[in-house]
Amino acid sequence: MPHSQTSAPRDSLAGVRLARGASPWLLPTVATAALSLARSRRSGAARAVAVPATALAAGMLWFFRDPEREIAQGRVISPADGVVQSIMPWKDGRTRVAIFMSPLNVHVNRAPLSGTVTSVEHIPGGFVPAFNKESENNERVVWHFDTELGDIEMIQIAGAVARRIVPYVPEGTKVEQGDRIGLIRFGSRVDIYLPEGVEVDVEVGQKTVAGVTRIDRD
Repeated sequence: MPHSQTSAPRDSLAGVRLARGASPWLLPTVATAALSLARSRRSGAARAVAVPATALAAGMLWFFRDPEREIAQGRVISPADGVVQSIMPWKDGRTRVAIFMSPLNVHVNRAPLSGTVTSVEHIPGGFVPAFNKESENNERVVWHFDTELGDIEMIQIAGAVARRIVPYVPEGTKVEQGDRIGLIRFGSRVDIYLPEGVEVDVEVGQKTVAGVTRIDRD
């Protein structure tokens, strides 16, 4: 049955559920906005700062939101909110589904299947836009999960703005399908490789919701 997933602790602000790892970005932004608003009645300079600072703080709150989800049923579910950018057969028989995440999407990624994390590897690289073909060489974190379908590979890829990928769980962790496993800051991409024989049930241009959209077909 679908379940409401709650996992590792999150940051929070004024009752808004925020992604773990948001505080280093949010706290200075919100503090600047609050201070400039408090001083705006007495200072023209503060008024000039208050509007963009408040807009930036609101944008950060929106970007780092981490809503609860009713996790869907299915063998493989989407690890990311976004749009399917490409579906590509791989030389080894697997199929790669690439999901582009814009800055407007929730950027907390979730486990596509239940299983054990067998590898979490950080690979340094560039920071070109995630929708660009050259993003194949971007900064990334490569995940491997031991699941009922065998080894499942998932890659978090940084974009032009994203400068840090934040894994939430280490190698050896047992995860349930839909558990939060990491965060990519700002625009980025997540690739998932379906094993040979597993058919894709999404299409290019389709919107996906992490933990909700099913990726494979029975």
